[in-house]
Amino acid sequence: MTSHTSPLRDKPPLSFWQIFNMCFGFLGIQFGFALQNANVSRIFQTLGASIDDIPILWIAGPLTGLLVQPIVGYLSDNTWNRFGRRRPYFLIGAVLTTLALFIMPHSPYLWVAAGMLWIMDASINIAMEPFRAFVGDKLPESQRAKGFAMQSFFIGVGAVVASALPYLLSNFAGVSNIAPEGQIADTVRYSFYLGGVVLLAAVGWTIVSSREYSPEELSRFKGHEQTGFEREHGRTPEAYRKGALVWSTLGLAITAATFVANLDKQLYLLGLGVFAFGPLQWYCAQRLTAAGKRSGKLGMVFEVVDDLFHMPHAMKRLALVQFFSWFALFAMWIYTTAAVTSYHYHSSDVLSKAYNDGADWVGVLFASYNGFAALAAMVIPLQCMLLGLKGAHIMNLCLGGLGLMSFYLIADPAMLWIPMIGVGFAWASILSVPYAMLSTSLPGNKLGVYMGIFNFFIVIPQLVAATVLGFILKSLFGNEPIYALILGGSAMVLAALSVLFVPAREQEPGRSNADAQV
Repeated sequence: MTSHTSPLRDKPPLSFWQIFNMCFGFLGIQFGFALQNANVSRIFQTLGASIDDIPILWIAGPLTGLLVQPIVGYLSDNTWNRFGRRRPYFLIGAVLTTLALFIMPHSPYLWVAAGMLWIMDASINIAMEPFRAFVGDKLPESQRAKGFAMQSFFIGVGAVVASALPYLLSNFAGVSNIAPEGQIADTVRYSFYLGGVVLLAAVGWTIVSSREYSPEELSRFKGHEQTGFEREHGRTPEAYRKGALVWSTLGLAITAATFVANLDKQLYLLGLGVFAFGPLQWYCAQRLTAAGKRSGKLGMVFEVVDDLFHMPHAMKRLALVQFFSWFALFAMWIYTTAAVTSYHYHSSDVLSKAYNDGADWVGVLFASYNGFAALAAMVIPLQCMLLGLKGAHIMNLCLGGLGLMSFYLIADPAMLWIPMIGVGFAWASILSVPYAMLSTSLPGNKLGVYMGIFNFFIVIPQLVAATVLGFILKSLFGNEPIYALILGGSAMVLAALSVLFVPAREQEPGRSNADAQV
C-alpha cells in the first residue's frame, strides 16, 4: 500500500552548546540530591534517630519516587501548553525543591525532618523524571548517548561541590561545624541554602535556553509517530485478577510472618508494598471489564500499570541489573556516614568532634566519587567503543563493587578516596549506560511514562534495602554498619553479572522479528 503521508525523518542533530544547555539543569538537581544523600542521615542522628531507625526514615525517598515519577512521566507525555511539554515540570519541581532545601535544616523534631525529606524527594522527582525523557524528545538516536553522558557529567560536577560544602565551609570559611544538642550545625544549614539557590538557577537556565518540539513536530520524526505501542497480546481481566490474588496473598503472608516471628518492624513496609500491588491490579481488571475492550483511554492508573506489564524485552532484562545496582547505592548512601564514623573514627556520639569530623569526611568522599564520575562520563564513551555497552557497564560495576567492599580493609580514613574511584565509575555508568541500552526500544510517544516505569527498578531495590538492611545487620552482623557496605559491594558485582543477560540491542517497537533481522 502506498503511503500518502510525508516520510518520517530523523531529528536534526544539536550542537554541543545546545546539548549543554538542555542538560545543565541536572547540575542543580544533583546539587540538591547530593546534599540530601550526604547529610540527611547526619540530620536524623542529630535529632535523635538510632542507627537501626535510619533505613526506615529514608523510606520516604524511594517511596515518593515510586509514586511520583510514572505519574509525572504520564502527565508530561500528555502535556502541551505555551510553556512546553517537559519544562513546566522542571520549573514546578525546582521551586518546590528549593523551598524544601531552605526548610529542611531548621527541622526541630525528627518527624519534621522525615516529612521534609518526603517533600524534598517528591519535588526532586518532579523535576528529574522529565529530564530523561527530554533527551529522547530532543536528540536523534545517534546523539542520545552523548545526551545521557552530558547529564552524568553535570551530575558529577554538581554532586562534587554539594557533597563537600559542609567540609569547605568548616575548613575554609570558618563556619561552625558543631551545634548544641538537637540542632543542625551551621555548615549543614548554609550548605542547604546555597543548594537551593544553585538548583533554581541551573534548572532555570535550561528552561529559558532550550526549546521543545511541539506535538505536531514530534509526530513527523521517527519513533514519535502517535500510534501507540503495538502489543501482540493484551493482558486480560482474568490475568489481572489472578495477579491481584497472588500479590495480596504474598503481602499478607509477609506481614503475618513478621508479626508472628516478631521480626524487624521495617518488614511490615515490605509486606504492605507487596500487598498494595494486589488491589491495584484488581482496579485494572475492573476498568478493563467495564470498557469491554483493549482500545481507548482507560485512565492514567490503568495505562501506567498496563505499560508496566508490557515493557520491552530489554527493559525487563535491565530491571535485574538496576535492582542490584541501586540496592548497592542505597546501602552506601544510608550507611556510609555511620560506617565511617564508627569503624574508622571510632565514635557514634553525634555531639563528639570525632563523629562530626568523620561525617564531614564522608561528605568529601561523596564529593570525590562524584568528581571521579564526572571524569568517567568522558571516558565511558571510549569504553563503549572498545568494549561495547555491555562490556563497559560490567567493568564499571565490578570496579564499584570492589570499591565498596574495600572499605572494610582500609584502616586509614585518609585513604578511603581510593575506592571512591571505582564507585565513581560505577555511578557514572549506572546513570548513562542503561539508558543508552534502553532508549532505542521505547516508543517515542510514551518516553515519559516508560522512563517513569524504569524508575520502579531504581526505587524498588531502595525500598527493599530500607526494609531489610537494618534487619540483616541486626540479625547477622551485630548492627555494625560497615557490613552494609560489604553487602552493597556484593550486590553491585551481582549487577555486573546480570548485564550478561541483557540483549545487546532491542528491536524497535512495532517491528517484527523478521524485519529486525534485515
